Amino acid sequence: MGARDNCRTEAAMVISHVLDSKGRSVASLLPDDSVATAVGVLAERRIGAVVVQDRWQKMQGVFTERDLVRLLGKDGPAALGRSLQGVMTRAVITCRPQDRIEAVLAVMTANKIRHLPVLDQDRLVGIVSIGDLVKYRMDEKALEADVLLEIARMRGAAPGVTLAAGHAA
Repeated sequence: MGARDNCRTEAAMVISHVLDSKGRSVASLLPDDSVATAVGVLAERRIGAVVVQDRWQKMQGVFTERDLVRLLGKDGPAALGRSLQGVMTRAVITCRPQDRIEAVLAVMTANKIRHLPVLDQDRLVGIVSIGDLVKYRMDEKALEADVLLEIARMRGAAPGVTLAAGHAA
């Protein structure tokens, strides 16, 4: 790996940067908590997934909006009284803080999932949604465009240049 590769690795957009930007708070519930409790948390926090952990903070699964829709379609309102243990997604795909955003987006797209818990040595350190990742990338691209525009402006090469999304030179 050459010096150029080192620079690229250090500047890579990784999941830890997204967590630093959005926060590391994770909504979690116990396996014995009810679906109704999970619905309350999802609605109150305006989120799409809760992590289900045991009393020792070990992840047992994830309960998402999609799980809720499938469950309500199958069981109707009675589903709200069920415990998360029997209805959560147990085979959870996760990512790590050092994973590249592009790779995580590819995994999410290939598996048709919208939320990934972030584990650091088996310890839950955050959760990211596909929306979080897209927003982070868009913010980075906007910053990059602003920097390039400022460089062009300083060199006198960009008078009157207008960028999309309301950026003007």
